[in-house]
Amino acid sequence: MSAVEAAPYTGRTAWVRNLETPLRSFLSTETGSAAVLLGAAVAALVWVNVDAASYERVWSSTLSIRIGGHGVTHDLQYWINSGLMTLFFFVVGLEARREFDMGELRDRRRLALPAAAGAAGMLVPAAIFLAINAGKSSAHGWGAAISTDTAFALGMLALVGKRFPQRLRAFMLTVSVVDDLLALLVIAIAYSAHVRAWPIVLALVLVLVMVGSVRAKIARGLTCAILGVAAWIALTTSGVDPIVVGLAIGLLTPAAPAARGDLERATDLFRLFREQPTPELARDARIGVTTAISPNERLQQLFHPWTSYVIVPLFALANAGVAVDARFLGRAFSSAITLGILFGYVAGKPLGIVGGGYLVGKATRGRVRPPVGWASLAGGGAIAGIGFTVSLLIGSLAFRGQQLAEAKIGVLSAALFSSLATWLVFRATTFLPRRLRLRALLGTGEPLVDLAVPVDPDRDHFRGPVDAPVTLVEYGDFQCPFCGMAEPAVRELLRDFGDVRYVWRHLPLNDVHANAQLAAEASEAAAAQGRFWEMYDVLLAHQDHLAPADLIGYAERIGLDVDRFTADVENHAGSARVAEDVDGADLSGVSGTPTFFVNGRRHYGAYDLETLKRLVRGARARVAVTSGS
Repeated sequence: MSAVEAAPYTGRTAWVRNLETPLRSFLSTETGSAAVLLGAAVAALVWVNVDAASYERVWSSTLSIRIGGHGVTHDLQYWINSGLMTLFFFVVGLEARREFDMGELRDRRRLALPAAAGAAGMLVPAAIFLAINAGKSSAHGWGAAISTDTAFALGMLALVGKRFPQRLRAFMLTVSVVDDLLALLVIAIAYSAHVRAWPIVLALVLVLVMVGSVRAKIARGLTCAILGVAAWIALTTSGVDPIVVGLAIGLLTPAAPAARGDLERATDLFRLFREQPTPELARDARIGVTTAISPNERLQQLFHPWTSYVIVPLFALANAGVAVDARFLGRAFSSAITLGILFGYVAGKPLGIVGGGYLVGKATRGRVRPPVGWASLAGGGAIAGIGFTVSLLIGSLAFRGQQLAEAKIGVLSAALFSSLATWLVFRATTFLPRRLRLRALLGTGEPLVDLAVPVDPDRDHFRGPVDAPVTLVEYGDFQCPFCGMAEPAVRELLRDFGDVRYVWRHLPLNDVHANAQLAAEASEAAAAQGRFWEMYDVLLAHQDHLAPADLIGYAERIGLDVDRFTADVENHAGSARVAEDVDGADLSGVSGTPTFFVNGRRHYGAYDLETLKRLVRGARARVAVTSGS
């Protein structure tokens, strides 16, 4: 079993290999990029304090793009803040749409909580800033204290809040999406001057044409890029910050799991290319494979690493620089701007997010509750006090000179204190009794169920106690090599945990594995004689030998009535039972093997022994909290 523990298994067999869920990819990328972003901010501070003149000279350099007598001219900082950052908000919009179509928010009732928490998490900091700056000209900069930096906050959450439950990151992502939407509205309404209507209408038309052509599978990448750039240019002349166009396009780009029909077409096209490898068939196969994946997932996989590792750190390098000395710091920390941003973020964000969640729970009489416990919610609210990217962006629009420097100090200080507060919240939970700690971290909200067909002990093939608190469902294919790799981990998991029920459901990938359907029907023929699991063990142990003669030999080896077994296989007696499992897989959005569900919730990512153990422990803890046992 050492091989199982040494290298997590993540492979799956599919017509088109399944992409790892964008949410998990998003979060893992943010975790890695947080260090890069932090490094860029430190580099900016060092640079401006060593040579402030060169720092200012570089970012104020003019860059023009002209065609004939027409063009766009801005300084380098504008191209980064309003140009490249458009791609950042585009990725945020893609993830928001992904959550709305396929994630937590596909249950529309769950939208109320993050919407209320996100809105309250902006209103309370704004109120604190306005209270501290009441009667001063700096009050117009309240927008610099409202928005959470999605990338930085989620990355720092992984670094300082290691005890938090996974569902907290998903919840905070949805809160941050609401936050970003409202922040862009604030920029468009409160920090845009001399707004012109016709460029906005033109940009809207261009965006709608682009999205409509993508859905109709008419436009390709170059066409979309041209339309997107044209919409951006239109907004630059409107008086509205053009980064809005990125979020709008992302939100209008649909997400969907790979459909069985699209995957089968991709397989057919590849087979044609394999038989006749011509450039034309190679192009058709490439297009078939690409279009099987939703445009949302394709675009996010393409742009997300660039925005996280290049664009956002470059933004930090261009905006975080502020000359610091003892005299300036003393003046800044007595400044209403610095204090308004600092207290707005460090105190206002957690108060707003926790308060918003509490009010929704009260208003719905407990029908809508946070997906995590109060301690996790407080820790998430605290980390939301990191407002780096959008805060600096709004600060640069609202302030100039000394006031802008004071705003930057407030933003940087808030990020530091918010990270410390988050660490303290999760550290404090370690001193609670175990049962209370689990409730504080996990809460009592019902998790979203992804498994379309509930487990039926009278129908499903299962190992383990019938009334086990944790049920692990696997959709598998007896010829799938990754299912064979997963089987030892599942077997050891059942040996180590006596309260886990394991269910096998069929998903033979007939396009890929010639003998998978026959093997599945052979297991059902063995089940008819009460020997399903004996046949299951043999089939997964001999995946390269599943021809009809091999199956008959296995039937004889495990002591079946060979004549009855042979007749059942030849007559496809188990085909209806296998088809029922395949239909259930389709309803659950499963298109590859192995795919696991833990207590009805789909698991994405690795399925090695340690990962499965961690999933079981988490599911068992949630059951204990919910049942009060």
